[in-house]
This record gives sequence, C-alpha cells and structure tokens, in this order.
Amino acid sequence: KQWYQRRVAITAGIIVLSSLQRPKKISVIGSDGKTYGLLCKPKDDLRKDRRFMEFNMMVNRLLKRDITARKAQLHIRTYAVTPLSENSGLVEWVDNTKLLRSILRSLYDERKLGMTGSETKAIFEKLRSIKKKNVIASVKTKEFVELFKNSVLPRHPAVLAVWYRRTFPEPSSWFAARQKYTHTTAVISMVGYVVGLGDRHAENIMFDMKTGEIVHVDFDCLFEKGETFEWPEKVPFRLTHNMVNAFGVTGIEGMFRLSCITTMRVIRNEKESLISVLKAFVHDPLGEWAKQDRRNYGLDRGRQSVRGRD
Repeated sequence: KQWYQRRVAITAGIIVLSSLQRPKKISVIGSDGKTYGLLCKPKDDLRKDRRFMEFNMMVNRLLKRDITARKAQLHIRTYAVTPLSENSGLVEWVDNTKLLRSILRSLYDERKLGMTGSETKAIFEKLRSIKKKNVIASVKTKEFVELFKNSVLPRHPAVLAVWYRRTFPEPSSWFAARQKYTHTTAVISMVGYVVGLGDRHAENIMFDMKTGEIVHVDFDCLFEKGETFEWPEKVPFRLTHNMVNAFGVTGIEGMFRLSCITTMRVIRNEKESLISVLKAFVHDPLGEWAKQDRRNYGLDRGRQSVRGRD
C-alpha cells in the first residue's frame, strides 16, 4: 500500500551500483513524509519483470483464498516494477536484504574456503574440455558430476544455516525465519517451474534480514530461455545444497515438500485464470522473443506445467 504514495521530492545524493549496467539508487520523499528507495535501471527491458510480478501477485491472491495455503502464509515476495521505455525503468528498492553471494562469500572467507578467480577459471576449462570430448552424453555427465564432487563441493560446503542462526539468535525468531524462508522458497520454486524461470545465480537471490524470507530479482530469463545458454540450464528450479541446508534437519521433506504440493495444487486448480495471465506474455511486443520465435513455445510450456502434463 505504501508504494502508491505520491512522490513529492527527490533527496540529495545518488548511489551508483557496481554491476554491469551501473544502475543508480535514488531516494524520494512521499506525500506521507516517508523516504522510499528506487533503482533506476538503464539498458534493461523491464517489461517481462513487470508481467512476471503481475503473475506473482495473482498467485498470491489465489494462495490467500486457499485455507491450507493461508494458514501456512504461503506467498511470493513482490515489489513494484515500472518500465519507462524498452530499455529503462524503475524498480522498488527492497530494504533490509542481502545477496546470497555476499552471505556465502563472507562465511567461506571466515573458513578460508571458496575459490579464487584463477581457480574458478581452471574449473571451467576442465568443464569445456569434458564438453568437447567425443563420447556419449552419459559419460560426460558422469565426469561433470565427479568434477563437481571432488573439486568444487569440498571448497563450498553447506553453510547457509549458520547465517540464519547468527542473524536470528533467539530460538523463536530463528524458527519463524526458517519457516518463512522454507515457505517462500517453495512457492517461488513452483512458480519458477511453471514459467520456466532461469538465471537464478547467487546475485539474483536475496534474503530479508528481518524476516528470513527469500526474495528473487531479475526475471529476464523466462520460458526456458536458460536452455539456450552456452551451458544449458536443465534443472526446474534452483535448490542447491546450501539452500537445502537452511531448511533444517528435514531437508526437502516435511515443510518444503508440503508447501510445494500445496502451491502446485492451487496453481493447477486455478489453471485457466493463470493461463490467461500467461497469454499476456505472448501478446506483449517483446522484440527479443520475436527474434527467437519463443513466444508460442513459452505459452505451451506454461500450459503444460500448469495443467500437469510434464
């Protein structure tokens, strides 16, 4: 509700972020006297982000109407997105959040773990050499898995649960934060599966330091666009060993599985309403999709996921 306050002034000072497109954070004062943060993004088409937020808000409304989902407070964290043109727009700044990459990097540095840039580059060179081998796919897959287990995983153990214990030291607050994290992860995982959401790297996933909820950003990679990358994305959603580690002793069983089942049941019970929203993606004149001829594929993929035909 606070997002609809009328903006009356821009405060002094602009923060230029260090990411590739150098977006700028500004602060504006609303008619209620409060200060709101905005992220000005250049050279970035935010129309898909806006459409995806509309889809998420509809999912949230459907979840609130379901008794089981409402009791578990299942929802997706949303934020305002306002495209200004085909290559610029404004995004609501989400306060009190921290990137997954920053969390893991600090924990690994404490333990003198992780990899340097040169070590990471060497791993990718090994991956490329395996990829070029003239052998059957199953043999390549086995070598990829062995490389990950022997070279990558020992340097990157599961530590995300440590961050939750430190950030929420009281037993009651820790339990509530872990519960909210598990619920929000389950919902975005199922919704991401339905729309083929990809590019879920550690800088597109944030954590709310007050509630423990997970917040996803940057929704440019939709409808299995990740399959067209140099290293095609095959997984339905991101669920790494670190993310499972923060679920607690039950792992993917228990709370996470039940939340996934409830979310997917609600989505499939309301499939016609959600498919009508997905059609907006198809008819929105996104030049990138027109060039790649992925519009009909995107809608078909969404229909199959929602209707349970995968």
